[in-house]
Amino acid sequence: MGTDEEPLRQLNKLRGSKTVILGIGNLLKGDDGTGPLVCQKLLEAGVSTEVIDAGTVPENYIQSIIKKAPQNLLIIDAIDSGASPGDVRIFKPEQLSSLVISTHTLSPRLLVDMVCQSIEVDVYFVGIQPEQTQLGQPITPQVKQAVQKLTDVLVEIFPPSK
Repeated sequence: MGTDEEPLRQLNKLRGSKTVILGIGNLLKGDDGTGPLVCQKLLEAGVSTEVIDAGTVPENYIQSIIKKAPQNLLIIDAIDSGASPGDVRIFKPEQLSSLVISTHTLSPRLLVDMVCQSIEVDVYFVGIQPEQTQLGQPITPQVKQAVQKLTDVLVEIFPPSK
Protein backbone atom coordinates (compact mmCIF):
# COMPACT_ATOMS: atom_id res chain seq x y z
CA MET A 1 0.00 0.00 0.00
CA GLY A 2 1.24 3.47 -0.75
CA THR A 3 2.54 5.59 2.10
CA ASP A 4 -0.13 8.26 1.56
CA GLU A 5 -2.47 7.89 4.52
CA GLU A 6 -4.72 10.81 3.55
CA PRO A 7 -7.46 8.64 2.00
CA LEU A 8 -7.82 6.69 5.23
CA ARG A 9 -7.88 9.91 7.31
CA GLN A 10 -10.87 11.04 5.22
CA LEU A 11 -12.88 8.20 6.76
CA ASN A 12 -12.63 9.80 10.23
CA LYS A 13 -15.59 12.02 9.36
CA LEU A 14 -17.77 8.88 9.59
CA ARG A 15 -17.05 8.51 13.32
CA GLY A 16 -20.27 8.55 15.35
CA SER A 17 -22.53 8.39 12.29
CA LYS A 18 -25.04 5.75 11.26
CA THR A 19 -23.07 3.98 8.54
CA VAL A 20 -23.54 0.82 6.52
CA ILE A 21 -20.36 -0.79 5.20
CA LEU A 22 -20.96 -2.84 2.05
CA GLY A 23 -18.22 -5.11 0.73
CA ILE A 24 -18.33 -6.11 -2.93
CA GLY A 25 -16.15 -8.66 -4.69
CA ASN A 26 -15.31 -12.26 -5.39
CA LEU A 27 -13.04 -14.11 -2.93
CA LEU A 28 -12.25 -16.68 -5.63
CA LYS A 29 -10.63 -14.05 -7.87
CA GLY A 30 -7.56 -12.90 -5.98
CA ASP A 31 -7.52 -9.18 -5.24
CA ASP A 32 -11.16 -8.83 -6.33
CA GLY A 33 -12.05 -10.29 -2.92
CA THR A 34 -11.01 -7.17 -1.01
CA GLY A 35 -14.56 -6.05 -0.14
CA PRO A 36 -15.69 -9.36 1.33
CA LEU A 37 -12.34 -9.84 3.08
CA VAL A 38 -12.60 -6.47 4.84
CA CYS A 39 -16.20 -7.34 5.84
CA GLN A 40 -15.13 -10.69 7.31
CA LYS A 41 -12.44 -8.98 9.38
CA LEU A 42 -14.82 -6.26 10.57
CA LEU A 43 -17.45 -8.82 11.58
CA GLU A 44 -14.82 -10.82 13.48
CA ALA A 45 -13.77 -7.63 15.28
CA GLY A 46 -17.39 -6.90 16.22
CA VAL A 47 -17.48 -3.32 14.93
CA SER A 48 -20.31 -1.07 16.07
CA THR A 49 -21.81 -0.45 12.65
CA GLU A 50 -23.75 -2.49 10.12
CA VAL A 51 -21.51 -4.61 7.85
CA ILE A 52 -22.84 -6.38 4.75
CA ASP A 53 -20.73 -8.78 2.68
CA ALA A 54 -22.56 -8.53 -0.63
CA GLY A 55 -20.10 -10.68 -2.56
CA THR A 56 -20.84 -10.45 -6.28
CA VAL A 57 -24.55 -9.66 -5.86
CA PRO A 58 -24.80 -6.23 -4.22
CA GLU A 59 -28.20 -5.72 -5.85
CA ASN A 60 -29.60 -8.30 -3.42
CA TYR A 61 -28.96 -5.85 -0.55
CA ILE A 62 -30.53 -2.66 -1.94
CA GLN A 63 -33.74 -3.01 0.08
CA SER A 64 -31.78 -3.91 3.22
CA ILE A 65 -29.72 -0.74 2.91
CA ILE A 66 -32.81 1.38 2.26
CA LYS A 67 -34.57 -0.07 5.35
CA LYS A 68 -31.57 0.71 7.55
CA ALA A 69 -31.63 4.34 6.30
CA PRO A 70 -27.98 5.10 7.10
CA GLN A 71 -26.44 8.56 6.99
CA ASN A 72 -23.47 7.08 5.11
CA LEU A 73 -22.93 4.13 2.82
CA LEU A 74 -19.31 3.00 2.57
CA ILE A 75 -18.76 0.62 -0.36
CA ILE A 76 -15.49 -1.32 -0.36
CA ASP A 77 -14.36 -2.89 -3.61
CA ALA A 78 -11.34 -3.56 -5.79
CA ILE A 79 -11.28 -0.58 -8.15
CA ASP A 80 -8.76 -0.22 -10.93
CA SER A 81 -7.81 3.45 -10.76
CA GLY A 82 -4.41 2.97 -12.39
CA ALA A 83 -2.64 3.30 -9.04
CA SER A 84 -0.02 0.98 -7.53
CA PRO A 85 -1.31 -2.38 -6.25
CA GLY A 86 -2.67 -2.00 -2.73
CA ASP A 87 -3.21 1.77 -2.94
CA VAL A 88 -6.43 2.86 -1.25
CA ARG A 89 -8.49 5.67 -2.73
CA ILE A 90 -11.78 7.22 -1.69
CA PHE A 91 -14.25 8.11 -4.45
CA LYS A 92 -17.63 9.80 -4.50
CA PRO A 93 -20.04 8.08 -6.94
CA GLU A 94 -19.75 10.85 -9.51
CA GLN A 95 -15.97 10.26 -9.69
CA LEU A 96 -16.36 6.69 -10.87
CA SER A 97 -16.23 6.49 -14.61
CA SER A 98 -18.21 3.95 -16.54
CA LEU A 99 -14.84 2.49 -17.52
CA VAL A 100 -14.23 0.90 -14.10
CA ILE A 101 -14.16 -2.80 -14.87
CA SER A 102 -16.41 -4.66 -12.49
CA THR A 103 -16.94 -8.35 -11.96
CA HIS A 104 -20.40 -7.67 -10.60
CA THR A 105 -23.66 -8.09 -12.46
CA LEU A 106 -24.90 -4.63 -11.48
CA SER A 107 -22.54 -1.69 -11.78
CA PRO A 108 -21.72 -0.13 -8.40
CA ARG A 109 -22.83 3.26 -9.76
CA LEU A 110 -26.26 1.89 -10.69
CA LEU A 111 -26.53 0.31 -7.22
CA VAL A 112 -25.89 3.72 -5.66
CA ASP A 113 -28.41 5.42 -7.94
CA MET A 114 -31.08 2.90 -6.92
CA VAL A 115 -30.41 3.42 -3.19
CA CYS A 116 -30.29 7.22 -3.52
CA GLN A 117 -33.68 7.27 -5.26
CA SER A 118 -35.24 5.98 -2.03
CA ILE A 119 -33.18 7.55 0.78
CA GLU A 120 -30.88 10.46 1.36
CA VAL A 121 -27.43 9.02 2.04
CA ASP A 122 -23.82 10.09 1.55
CA VAL A 123 -21.99 7.43 -0.44
CA TYR A 124 -18.26 6.77 -0.45
CA PHE A 125 -16.42 4.15 -2.45
CA VAL A 126 -13.22 2.83 -0.90
CA GLY A 127 -11.27 1.39 -3.78
CA ILE A 128 -8.26 -0.85 -3.28
CA GLN A 129 -6.13 -1.08 -6.41
CA PRO A 130 -5.90 -4.76 -7.42
CA GLU A 131 -2.78 -6.34 -8.89
CA GLN A 132 -4.55 -9.37 -10.32
CA THR A 133 -8.11 -10.70 -10.34
CA GLN A 134 -7.69 -14.12 -11.90
CA LEU A 135 -9.88 -17.00 -10.83
CA GLY A 136 -8.23 -19.32 -8.33
CA GLN A 137 -5.40 -16.95 -7.42
CA PRO A 138 -4.75 -15.81 -3.85
CA ILE A 139 -4.85 -12.19 -2.76
CA THR A 140 -1.51 -10.48 -3.40
CA PRO A 141 0.71 -9.32 -0.48
CA GLN A 142 0.29 -5.59 -1.24
CA VAL A 143 -3.48 -5.87 -1.34
CA LYS A 144 -3.56 -8.06 1.77
CA GLN A 145 -1.59 -5.35 3.60
CA ALA A 146 -4.04 -2.68 2.36
CA VAL A 147 -7.01 -4.77 3.53
CA GLN A 148 -5.48 -5.03 7.01
CA LYS A 149 -4.69 -1.31 7.18
CA LEU A 150 -8.23 -0.38 6.08
CA THR A 151 -9.71 -2.84 8.57
CA ASP A 152 -7.63 -1.36 11.40
CA VAL A 153 -8.81 2.17 10.53
CA LEU A 154 -12.46 1.11 10.37
CA VAL A 155 -12.23 -0.76 13.69
CA GLU A 156 -10.86 2.43 15.24
CA ILE A 157 -13.67 4.53 13.74
CA PHE A 158 -16.40 2.01 14.65
CA PRO A 159 -15.04 0.36 17.82
CA PRO A 160 -16.73 -2.79 19.08
CA SER A 161 -19.59 -2.18 21.51
CA LYS A 162 -18.58 -2.81 25.07
